[in-house]
Amino acid sequence: MIYLFYALITLAVFVAMEAVTWLTHKYVMHGFMWYFHEDHHQPGYPQPFEKNDFFFIIFAIPSILLFYFGTVPSINYLFFIGLGILFYGIAYFLVHDVLIHRRFKWFEKTNNPYLQGLRRAHKRHHKHLGKEDGECFGMLFVPYRYFNNKWKSTST
Repeated sequence: MIYLFYALITLAVFVAMEAVTWLTHKYVMHGFMWYFHEDHHQPGYPQPFEKNDFFFIIFAIPSILLFYFGTVPSINYLFFIGLGILFYGIAYFLVHDVLIHRRFKWFEKTNNPYLQGLRRAHKRHHKHLGKEDGECFGMLFVPYRYFNNKWKSTST
């Protein structure tokens, strides 16, 4: 029974991280920390790293701390909170850096409608080069209209 509880904690944190990501992306990355995110909205990626990669470190710190403090037997649920954050970070990396921005050539061609919808939504987000007037700040849950094939002909 306790393992089910820990699995549910991990899953709940994974899902909650989408809201954390949306809020952070909209109000922090497109807000007071735009300096670090700005280069991510510029066309082309000639260098292997960008200032925006700093946010991976910021998101990793809570997970690492929760793993560390979660090794204490009386509060080991913290470990599973950290695990949920880690799993979301892995999903974010695979979707954002690999699938969408093609920083790694792992998933070159996909016909999966869900992944194509995520890609469309993020492309829409990047149509805005400045920090204002952004849209689609989430990563794994985006508006339904991006999964509709009619989107291509009416919004590009």
